[in-house]
Amino acid sequence: MEERWGLPELTGAQWRMSSCSGDDGGQCVEVAAASCAVAVRDSKDPNGPALTFSPDVLAAFVSAAARCEFRAVGQ
Repeated sequence: MEERWGLPELTGAQWRMSSCSGDDGGQCVEVAAASCAVAVRDSKDPNGPALTFSPDVLAAFVSAAARCEFRAVGQ
């Protein structure tokens, strides 16, 4: 991915989906990695928007989620 306007250009990015998501995609996200950012998108809407994160921020989020540090909305 190259940068454009300070954001990674995602055209031609190599998107990967979890092997646990099955053939139909299910409720899953896809990721595309670059040295400057990690992009995340909804696997059911590949032409929709993508969120970009620094690798450190995404790693911290994934670690916190694995430790169940987030509560459901309304709890």
